[in-house]
Amino acid sequence: MRSPLLLGIDEGTTAVKAGLFELDLTPVAIARRAVPVSHPRAGWVEQDPQLILEAVLETVAEVLDAAEGREILAAGLDHQGESVMAWEPGSARALSPVIVWQDKRQEELLGEIAPGVEERSGLPLDPYFSAGKLAWLLREGSGLQEARAGGRLRLGTVDAFLRESLGGRFATDLSTASRTQLLAIGGRNWDETLLREFGIDPGLLPAVGPTYGDLGELRHERWSVALPLRAQLVDQQAALVGSGAVSPGQAKATYGTGVFVLGRTAGPDRCEGLLPTVAWAGPGADGNPGEVAYALDGGVFAAGALLEWLSTELGLAEDPASLAAMASQVPDSAGVRLLPALSGLGSPWWQPDARAVIAGLHGGVRPGHLARAALEAIAQRVADIVEAMVPSMKITSLKVDGGLSRDATLLELQSDLLGIELTVGPPDATVLGAAMLAGVGAGAFADIEQAAGLLSAGRRVSPKLAEPERLSKREDWRRFVELAGSL
Repeated sequence: MRSPLLLGIDEGTTAVKAGLFELDLTPVAIARRAVPVSHPRAGWVEQDPQLILEAVLETVAEVLDAAEGREILAAGLDHQGESVMAWEPGSARALSPVIVWQDKRQEELLGEIAPGVEERSGLPLDPYFSAGKLAWLLREGSGLQEARAGGRLRLGTVDAFLRESLGGRFATDLSTASRTQLLAIGGRNWDETLLREFGIDPGLLPAVGPTYGDLGELRHERWSVALPLRAQLVDQQAALVGSGAVSPGQAKATYGTGVFVLGRTAGPDRCEGLLPTVAWAGPGADGNPGEVAYALDGGVFAAGALLEWLSTELGLAEDPASLAAMASQVPDSAGVRLLPALSGLGSPWWQPDARAVIAGLHGGVRPGHLARAALEAIAQRVADIVEAMVPSMKITSLKVDGGLSRDATLLELQSDLLGIELTVGPPDATVLGAAMLAGVGAGAFADIEQAAGLLSAGRRVSPKLAEPERLSKREDWRRFVELAGSL
């Protein structure tokens, strides 16, 4: 009899993936569906929840067909973190669009929030986090007050919507709660003080549970079997597991719509410009979170999104992959600099009102130079975050994954600007990490470290830039950010 399989479901910002893996983590099948993102107004970023749900249904059905009747031992669900929505209890009927993590519509509302929120949550008052979005929905969302009065309102992140829509419990996990700004540092449940400051009734929010363990099941009539749900977490935390950066002192960078750098810490450390976050929480008593692992987080809000904008909206190339390829055809950016602040500047600068800037244009600039400037900007922003982590951890190498990690030019630039070696993991580390944690939750692995030990070493990218030149490039970049960010 063939061994059972692990299944990961990755609800990312622009696509949903489902992946099927052997217990030794060998991939069996990967299915992907793109999910469109809309910008109805300046600063607004939305998605249709039904299209997300449909993408989950289709990708899971496709990989279940590839399983050819083999048992699914466990399934893990990861999601796009801070994005939120409203829906009716017990159904898949959405009452709002998904307000995506890049959205800025609640910026004015955040001006009403007391600064003490930052100290209590450990997170800056920035539109990136869920709490401001939820507060905006309660204040401005069409028909939501009526639904609330009638007891027909749920609020939460996309994982809670998917879980309830697929026959599961109305619940999220501690890693997700730590991204909302409604959890105090070191807390295990929604914080009364933070809820009160944002005007959010805890009865509207999902229960906060562990990241892995027995979380019930997901089911749908279009699936051949019910799925034992054994893990649920934020996508970047899933990528932390899938990259193998699971021990304190290890770090990873996932290059996708944005770039998110997470470094494992021994406790809920605070570091200027970075976010203390829950990496994952084991199962405790009565369905509550148990032992907690922590990380520091920093995000570049526009990476793949920047290349998409340059290629599709500005017409510089057929698609982001073609644009990135153009960058390899020129030796440098011809003096062009680009600040990738399409959705403001995240860590460690935290300037939500910053705008993208292209500088240094002249008659000799060609599309390839702009492409290279974009890759350099992404690599510089990642270097900003990794360097900010140095007071809390000594990073001697960085594990990298995600779609953009396929681009050799970007990785060479990244290694040079950091002056450290990169270890390149699978581009599908996020969906793999969800499956790995599901395996831990089902008892297939003794712990997360044992699961990570099954990962292949990955290829290495070493720096070639001399240290004085690297330091000069970093200093020039910091001056540029300070000037461009003030425009």
